[in-house]
Amino acid sequence: MTKTETRTVDALLDAYGRTYAEDAGIRLQNTPQPLYQLLVLSCLLSARIRASVALAAARALFDAGMRGPRAMADATWQQRVDALGEGGYRRYDERTATQLGDGARLLLDTYRGDLRGLRREADGDVRRLAELLQRVPGLGPAGAAIFLREVQGVWPEAAPYVDAKVVQGAGRVDLPKDPSRLARLVREPQLPPFTAALVRCALDKGVAEEVREHARA
Repeated sequence: MTKTETRTVDALLDAYGRTYAEDAGIRLQNTPQPLYQLLVLSCLLSARIRASVALAAARALFDAGMRGPRAMADATWQQRVDALGEGGYRRYDERTATQLGDGARLLLDTYRGDLRGLRREADGDVRRLAELLQRVPGLGPAGAAIFLREVQGVWPEAAPYVDAKVVQGAGRVDLPKDPSRLARLVREPQLPPFTAALVRCALDKGVAEEVREHARA
């Protein structure tokens, strides 16, 4: 790793080295409730809406008691709409409220509400993991990628997970665009915050410029 790359990685982790799960108040571990909360967050973040709004909507859902699939399924459609609206998620609130209810019921019926069952079904195959995740209503390729980027810290078989959005961010701060080279710039436990920081660079040119300035300082 070059000195410039070292300074850039340090700047990324110092300024933006936090996962989206952390920002949503999720203490991610390999247990049913935080994994489900990450799934909900991934659904919300994958829509064409600001990340800050998706994070606020996730926190509003969890604060309203919808922290697990049973609670989400038992909530009324209007309760889900109201929580999403409280978080500012109004553009997609009605459709998303339906998808969250349907997705919770799917998880309860298929995996008894425990995403570790989905993990076992994938049997270490990351591509299969992505396919299974996309069976959840409202979770397409972008949402599955968000989930896998964040969960690689507790599901080691998903690591290193470096997708196109991460590579895009890397290009903006002059880091390698090769996924394997990029992953080797940090230790494995740092991959979730590192990839989240690069996604922030991909989504916001101002963030990328700030990181480059810090790396040059």
